[in-house]
Amino acid sequence: MSRGLITAGYQKIDKNLNAGTSGDNIYLWYYRGNSEYDVPIVNLHVSIDARVEALMFALGWERLACDLNRKARGKWIYLWVKRERPTYICDIAANADYDRDADYFRNGYIRVDEDTNRGAGGSFVFIWYRQTNNSQRAITDLQLSTNDREKMLFPYMGFTRVTTDLSKGAGGSSVYLWYRKDSGRPIRAVSVIVNTAAVEVYSIPWVFIRQKNLNSGNNGNTLYLAFSSF
Repeated sequence: MSRGLITAGYQKIDKNLNAGTSGDNIYLWYYRGNSEYDVPIVNLHVSIDARVEALMFALGWERLACDLNRKARGKWIYLWVKRERPTYICDIAANADYDRDADYFRNGYIRVDEDTNRGAGGSFVFIWYRQTNNSQRAITDLQLSTNDREKMLFPYMGFTRVTTDLSKGAGGSSVYLWYRKDSGRPIRAVSVIVNTAAVEVYSIPWVFIRQKNLNSGNNGNTLYLAFSSF
């Protein structure tokens, strides 16, 4: 995972946020870009409560998907960022096994740092997105397919499929992410939810959870796609 960040010019803050616990090693990385997709971060916030998470989404903050307490037990802790200007999701993709990480980073994409195969084996698969200041270019809806019927239906509804199977190599159902751009409300932020207890409190206006398990049909963690649109 680090190789793509290093190749793309990211800088590592060499301080393990999980030091002294039995959890995963967690490090922050940062980047100063100047492309049309790079919008400066002007504020940070840390949440430890799912009710606060839902509110942050509704207020236009972006949630970094990696639990800062990952595998250390205790509370679900997430870092949030606020941009200098409103941003909207204009492109979305998925990639398996880190093979194109550097290319995605260089081209202005942001990785949703939660493996959609978490706990299921198979490939390491991550969702990526790119931002714009122009709401007219924004994606307005996201869906997930977990069966052949949905894969046939969504194109007739104007959706385009992201080609990488989010459940690649894990067995169970193939899971695909779909998006469309129409006259709906532009999507501001997207993330992956691991804490299933958060689903109920996320049920507030303009925050959406697609309650289809990204690990459908296997023994991995239950994961949901979440996004805000306003």
